[in-house]
Amino acid sequence: MLIDRHCHLEGSLDPAWVRAESVRRGLTLPAPLGSLWRGEAVAFDAFIEAFLFGSKLLDSEGAIRAAVGAATRRTKAAGAAGFDLWMSPAFLVTHLKQLSLDAFWRGVESGFADAAREGVHACAVVDAVNHFGPVHGHAVLDLVERDLPPFVAGFSTGGLEQVPFREWAPVFDRARKAGLRIAAHAGENGPGSNVREAVLEGGVERIVHGIRADDATLALLAERGIPVDVCPSSNAALAADVTPHPLPRMLRAGVRCALGTDDPGLISCDLADERAKAAAMVLTEAELTKLDAFGAADAWCLAPRTEAS
Repeated sequence: MLIDRHCHLEGSLDPAWVRAESVRRGLTLPAPLGSLWRGEAVAFDAFIEAFLFGSKLLDSEGAIRAAVGAATRRTKAAGAAGFDLWMSPAFLVTHLKQLSLDAFWRGVESGFADAAREGVHACAVVDAVNHFGPVHGHAVLDLVERDLPPFVAGFSTGGLEQVPFREWAPVFDRARKAGLRIAAHAGENGPGSNVREAVLEGGVERIVHGIRADDATLALLAERGIPVDVCPSSNAALAADVTPHPLPRMLRAGVRCALGTDDPGLISCDLADERAKAAAMVLTEAELTKLDAFGAADAWCLAPRTEAS
């Protein structure tokens, strides 16, 4: 069973929908968005500009449902059976103030119901922004934890890896007590040492990217069975200095790697593309099979949420 282990709601929008909405609203597409759609590598801050442009279009229940629908169609077209979907309700609801939390959750719930009718599994992972710091992380939990929908499986940090993960540990502990599983983007736009710190001092149970981790950290991940979501197309666009891609080294070190699309509405790809890119890294058939197996075994969309303590 193939699972897209990592994609973002805000980065999953169908480009045709984005173009149509931009025309309808009289908006000009940002230059980095065009660069990404053409398959060009961009700096991380330019990517964020494109990501935020799409986010600002998500201002209604219908728009949220459309974004989930785009992820569903892309997943099904790739022959996959589900996806773990990262999303940032606090940014849309509290920061931009462009829709209510109820409208946001209704849009996600409707989108997930549509996915289920298509035979596609889905769950939500609430994403906070690392560089906004732990106060922001607690504010995200203040917003969502009182009436947490059952389809929310986890809590994560993304953004720039600027605040030490040890400072995020109390936020992660609070989210865990609310029944959420804990992940973090680490070793993507920050040093590989962030991966080790996220696990040892942040208590994170899943890593997104992790591509800058050194051999000792890979050994730690393997020893502890920490799953790592790897996104080759996104890494090529946003971490082009990491060459060759370390996925073969990670797998051969015993790390439970799986494939994700990250932001496939911005960086054009689906899970079939990611698998083809992995195969081009001279992975054996056994290693490709292992990627698929880890993808399903460690997917949160196939596992129930833990009970709050």
